Amino acid sequence: MFKTNFTETFGVEYPIVQGGMQWVGYAELVAAVANAGALGFITALTQPTPDDLAKEIKKCQDLTDKPFGVNLTILPSLNPPPYDEYRRAIIESGVKIVETAGYNPQEHLPELKENGIKVVHKCVSVRHAVKAESIGVDCVSIDGFECAGHPGEDDVPGLILIPCTADKISIPMIASGGFGDGRGLVAAMALGADGINMGTRFMCTKESCIHDAIKQQIVRNTELDTEMILRTLNNTSRVAKNAVSSEVVEIESKGGATIDDLAHLVTGKKGKQVYEAGDPDFGIWSAGQVQGLIHDIPTVKELVDRIVSEAEEIIQARLAGVFDEAQAAAE
Repeated sequence: MFKTNFTETFGVEYPIVQGGMQWVGYAELVAAVANAGALGFITALTQPTPDDLAKEIKKCQDLTDKPFGVNLTILPSLNPPPYDEYRRAIIESGVKIVETAGYNPQEHLPELKENGIKVVHKCVSVRHAVKAESIGVDCVSIDGFECAGHPGEDDVPGLILIPCTADKISIPMIASGGFGDGRGLVAAMALGADGINMGTRFMCTKESCIHDAIKQQIVRNTELDTEMILRTLNNTSRVAKNAVSSEVVEIESKGGATIDDLAHLVTGKKGKQVYEAGDPDFGIWSAGQVQGLIHDIPTVKELVDRIVSEAEEIIQARLAGVFDEAQAAAE
């Protein structure tokens, strides 16, 4: 039923992905995703050192014998992390799937490819997806404007971005941003994607490490409870709406704000503490518009099974029924 170019390329049962998420992508969640038949990613830079990453990978390998990957996000920094060492830790751990994000991953591809590793690259525009295919990645994950985190600066929603990208590339493509149920999976595939990536929806599962108070906040929130920050700095990020995000937006609205003016509000350390301590107003934390579709906190398996069964019902019953009725009317 759900055999796609993605499932065939990456050896997973269902075309559902839990992408890398800072302070969320730990072994317990990733293994649960893998055991449910989907593909999960440990977040490399959540681990303080490459050695810590190797230990986290080993923990995940002890919890599942199914495929999983590691996310390596490449960001501009005056003091960049030792990316080469993180890459080496991934390779030496025997992981065969890597998700790259942020900057162009080209310098990392030769060694990853030499070691039989398939690469998924996160993109926010058609031009980035075309470039990613040209440098040799195996799959792209295309993020629409609805997504949590960084949607780019073009403001193109998935309904347009997914088919536009599908028209331009030939490698598998995963759709990201706004997906949380079987309706989204069917819609993404109809638009030309080979599967879906979910971040916020997987945050709100029992195996997710974040504090239950934050999960409950996601359930209470609606599709209106996000804000776009850092827009004036051309580094737009969609985050959960709270007291801190509103303060950032207010400062930016006055014009001329610099990163120095905002750094104390948007620091990642405060976001980590939100997830650990459970105060949703302590700092900035990522969440997408899909919050409007999240109404419970299931186990990962319950979530994946539900999405698959919903999608099957839509395809076999609703859509097939519509086609049969139209055909009968034509006759």
